[in-house]
Order: sequence, then structure tokens, then C-alpha cells
Amino acid sequence: MNSQKKNIDIWLIYKCIKCDNTYNMTIFSRTKPKLINKDLFNKFSENNAEIAWEYAFCHETSRKNNVELDFGSVEYDIQYDNISVEDILNFDSEIVTFKIKYAYDFSLKLSSLIRISLRLSANRLNKLIEAKVISIQGKHLQKKHKVKNEEIVQVNREKLRSIYHIWLRQYRQRND
Repeated sequence: MNSQKKNIDIWLIYKCIKCDNTYNMTIFSRTKPKLINKDLFNKFSENNAEIAWEYAFCHETSRKNNVELDFGSVEYDIQYDNISVEDILNFDSEIVTFKIKYAYDFSLKLSSLIRISLRLSANRLNKLIEAKVISIQGKHLQKKHKVKNEEIVQVNREKLRSIYHIWLRQYRQRND
């Protein structure tokens, strides 16, 4: 933060790990402090890490600064309940529903998230997508669909069961 007279500037400061150059990405420029939400202003004043991360991944902020963010090197962890395809098959309901919580938008593909969470090979996930087993907000999953916070993912258990039986037959044939 920097203030001059009655105006304030707020930036995220990036430092290149290769050359040590810095870049200031503008969050607020020449803004009167009373025009900024008091809680948000306090978080900026305290260098709140959570709010910094929120703005670091904000597409609107990068657009306003005419900056293209490179998310290819972002490291992340996926936290999920340890549920397998077999567990889903044993649920009672025909449609099994999951809710995604995704605090920072760094262009993660939902297909990658599902593949990792259900421990599926890329080939098996493709089969599920082709068979329209998985849907998001009522639309069938597309391979390039980007994750959005609070998104609802639905798995059709009966369609999954039919694909799963094919996988079992193929597995048995290879191991006989």
C-alpha cells in the first residue's frame, strides 16, 4: 500500500525468481480509502495472505492490468473424501452428487480433478465422458471444462455401472 495525500494505491508485488525484477499489479489506484470496503482495507493494511491470494488469481485484476497469468507452474493439492468408483456403485441413489470448493481460479480442468480424485486412468475417464456418465449443472462433462467454485458434479450410477462391468470383463480377459 502507498498513500499520497488523500488517495491510496494498493498493489500485489511480484518478483521474478530468475532475474529478481519486480512487477506491481494494481489492485486500487488513486482511490480514496473511504471508497474501499473497511474489512477489505484492513486486510490489505495487514498484508493478509488470503486476500493477496484471492487477488493473485483474479482474472478481472489481471485483465485490468493487461497481464497474462501463467498458471502452468502453480502447485496445488486436491483435498477430497477418499471415495472410489466402487464406493459410488454401492451408493443408494441413482445420481451421486459432489460439490466443488475451489477458492482460487487457476484454470484447472474438471476432468483432471475427477480423474485424480477417483483414481482413474485418462483412458477410463474418457470412456466415462463419452458415455455421458458425469454431468455439471445438468450438462454432460466436456474434457476442457474449467473448474468453478461451488460447482455441482453429478455421476449417473447406472451408466457408471454399465461401463464398470465392461472394465471388469476386460480386466478378467487380460488376466486369464
